[in-house]
Amino acid sequence: MSKLSEQDIEKYLLRFPDWTYSNNAIHVEFEFDNFKDCFSAMSRIAFECEALNHHPNWTNIYNTLSISLSTHDAGGVTKKDFKLAEAIETIVEVQE
Repeated sequence: MSKLSEQDIEKYLLRFPDWTYSNNAIHVEFEFDNFKDCFSAMSRIAFECEALNHHPNWTNIYNTLSISLSTHDAGGVTKKDFKLAEAIETIVEVQE
């Protein structure tokens, strides 16, 4: 899978208004009502990551989940990252 240009990344990001692009990755932060809801979303996201064989860099502090997506083999953001971002958005939207 080939790395997307910054122009293409900006076009894709129009569909993901909460996501930003910097340092060769796309980033988002979600805040949940509590740790349990945050961890539940992380667990559901993990299953999707395994299905796509694509894994995020993420951190969790109490009720906040920060995610960065980049395709390491390509050295930046690819369509694979946006496919996972779309799945993450669907999971988090259902959670809310």
